[in-house]
Amino acid sequence: MNRQGVWRRPSRVVAIAAVALGLATGLTACNSTATNDLSPQDSNVIITNYDRQADFSQYKTFSLPDSVIVESNDSYGQSAQPTEQRFVSRVATELTNRGYTRVTAGQPADLGVAITRVDNVYTGVTTNPYAGYYGNYWGYGYGGFGGLYAPNYYQYYQVADQFWRIQLVDLKNRPITTPNTDPNAPQNQLRVIYQAEVRGNGIFDDNAVDQLIADTFAQSTYLRPTR
Repeated sequence: MNRQGVWRRPSRVVAIAAVALGLATGLTACNSTATNDLSPQDSNVIITNYDRQADFSQYKTFSLPDSVIVESNDSYGQSAQPTEQRFVSRVATELTNRGYTRVTAGQPADLGVAITRVDNVYTGVTTNPYAGYYGNYWGYGYGGFGGLYAPNYYQYYQVADQFWRIQLVDLKNRPITTPNTDPNAPQNQLRVIYQAEVRGNGIFDDNAVDQLIADTFAQSTYLRPTR
């Protein structure tokens, strides 16, 4: 399933909240066997957004490292496992086929391409108190008690949020900074002009990469260096 939405500046907090809300809704509204007959490809969701003010025809070159960023909760690193290298290679091929030119690391580029493998796991806790009806649970003779006194039991749960993220960053029009520039000010930050998220079952399988990338760029027809 592919989806395009109205562009908003990416926000990690908003994204996490949206995912949590979506999972909660899905757990209460959907039958647990609803996706049993779906293939991994049928269960995939590709979400692409772009800055409506961006003119993609002004960009000619792009820089893309050979590794991907690995985001795990609040920690970040880099990795270049075979599947990740294949993902990078396929993204580079798609951009090249569109007419963009890849430059070597360290050379000036119009676009910076960031590929992130997100593997977040969130742990929560909830209480399971005894209810008042326990006084009648064992039948006649126990109904006069107002309930049962015991400490609450705690239940732990985990939610996994795993997906690919592709971002295009405007390097051509990057802000001009000085030693006195505030790097945290919005006007002094690099601008993300395109973002894609690939979610679903089997998205980290090596044999799924080619089709995932093809589907992502198929719905991103505006990514061209010429009009």
